[in-house]
Amino acid sequence: MSLFGLSSPGPFFGNKVRAFWHLQILGWSAWLGLRAVSGFAYGQPFSFLIPQIISALTGFSLSLLLSVCYRALINRRPILMWVGSFALAAVATALWAFIDAWVAQIQNPASEAGFTGLLLGAMYIDATSLGAWSALYYAINYFLRLEEQNDRVLRLEAQAASAQLAMLRYQLNPHFLFNTLNSISTLVLLKQSEPANAMLSRLSAFLRYTLANEPTAQVTLAQEIETLKLYLEIEKMRFEDRLRPHFEIDPAVARARLPSLLLQPLIENAIKYAVTPQEDGADITLSAQLAGQNVRITVSDTGTGLSGEATDPTTGAATESTGVGLANIRDRLAQAFGDQQRFDTYSGADGGFTVVIEFPFQPEGQPMIGTERT
Repeated sequence: MSLFGLSSPGPFFGNKVRAFWHLQILGWSAWLGLRAVSGFAYGQPFSFLIPQIISALTGFSLSLLLSVCYRALINRRPILMWVGSFALAAVATALWAFIDAWVAQIQNPASEAGFTGLLLGAMYIDATSLGAWSALYYAINYFLRLEEQNDRVLRLEAQAASAQLAMLRYQLNPHFLFNTLNSISTLVLLKQSEPANAMLSRLSAFLRYTLANEPTAQVTLAQEIETLKLYLEIEKMRFEDRLRPHFEIDPAVARARLPSLLLQPLIENAIKYAVTPQEDGADITLSAQLAGQNVRITVSDTGTGLSGEATDPTTGAATESTGVGLANIRDRLAQAFGDQQRFDTYSGADGGFTVVIEFPFQPEGQPMIGTERT
């Protein structure tokens, strides 16, 4: 265990034992240098250095003993810690002053100050030095403890955000699974083995992607579009010509990164509220292009739009259609991009529903702005 016994807030304290010894050696070397310069400035002979070197070594050794004792006291109750620290510092000061006075008397036996005078003089200097050392020791330790607590809070917040994102990602719409499995069952009963096998294979591939991929991962827009096409192939086997998807993707934004499966609930909403209710089905268009420094993605349909309770994009039927819904898409965007994102919904007077998403263009290889990270 290190002499500080706490986690590191930065590179200097990455190795706490090494940091302690660096500070200890540099600090006492500076103390000795300051005493030497002061002595020579007042015309002291070179022999003046001998008691100063002995005093520095004594202070160095006593501070090592104090560091061991302080480490044992720092996690105790405050009253016990402070009383114990002051008592230990007082004992160490008295011992240091006694040694300094004894050395000074040996070096200058004819001194008029006498042992008591030398002891009192050393007591003041040594008490100031050990007091400063003790204050610095506790200050560094409390700084490290504060940094440790901040790091712990940040880790807990990151874990909470990751858990929330995982929950949002894994809330797949059971209706999609049930409808797909029912369609496969119907095809099997009708002995249409080829389309049943094709649908099952596509469902397996889609589920493999959604469940095996990290919930907090980011993908390129091109990868997200390929996943959407896989999902739409499954749905198109159910709706046939009633489902008419269109993609208008600017190649310039194909490498833009976004949270995985962010767009799938939007397509699923469009299928449920535009394609399903209409005998002729509906067109669903997904477009993506640059808008300044942002990527703008638009998902629109030619359905009847939202009406009644469905007009509420966060609490109405559109939200319930995916279990995650539009409100959770907002949350995922906020997690990934903070305030640098936009999420708007529009319902046309003559029908149709449009969702517009904007977020910073971050090509593959750059770190994400927000908390959704791999």
